[in-house]
Amino acid sequence: MDDNKEESLISHLEALRETILKCLTALCVVIPFTLWLSPHVLNCLVDIIAGSDKISFNFFSPMEVFLLQLKTALLLDVIICFPYMAKKVWDFILPALYEHEKKFIRTVALASTFLFILGAAFCIFVIMPIVVKFGMSFASQNINPVFGLSNIINLTLVMAAAFGAMFQMPLITIALVRSGIISYESLSDKRPYVIVIILILAAIFTPPDVVSQLMLGVPTYLLFEAGLLAAKFNRPKG
Repeated sequence: MDDNKEESLISHLEALRETILKCLTALCVVIPFTLWLSPHVLNCLVDIIAGSDKISFNFFSPMEVFLLQLKTALLLDVIICFPYMAKKVWDFILPALYEHEKKFIRTVALASTFLFILGAAFCIFVIMPIVVKFGMSFASQNINPVFGLSNIINLTLVMAAAFGAMFQMPLITIALVRSGIISYESLSDKRPYVIVIILILAAIFTPPDVVSQLMLGVPTYLLFEAGLLAAKFNRPKG
């Protein structure tokens, strides 16, 4: 009996090792393509952030742009390989799940991915151009804005990740109500506490300025209300 358990553990570890190796191999195969693509993506990202304004972004060290391109390439590598890696991880986990668990996880994973992409895209295409324009508004005859390329790109990546994470709010709200952890009525009555929690999270995830915090906090609260409305029609019966 112990031998069977040991063989089962070894086979699971071997399957896990094979899954990890396949994921790493995929990343290695795609990275040359993303290294070639990264300068174009970086230029496109700068154009989106700058919007219609003629804003120049500056770099202050010889390796700065190269390192940004490398970071962009690594990020693109993960994004492109993510569906393949997710499938391999899914294939590893799948045999241990019941059919209803597979269906639930599949639905949640697709919804979560969609919301994350939506949040990141909303940040890049809508929020960041507003942030840059807001910064430009402080320019005067004696004050000239000089935007560092690394600062802008790093801020964009952090903000995009924060928006992607905070856009999970509808799923969290629905899950809390459907699981019975908290009732719809109780959650509705706790709106003031929810607002405070959202503002605290927005302050943690964004730079220390009120504008960025509100730009993240307001859409997140609206998504909470959308999730609460959906949870109203998905409450556990009885």
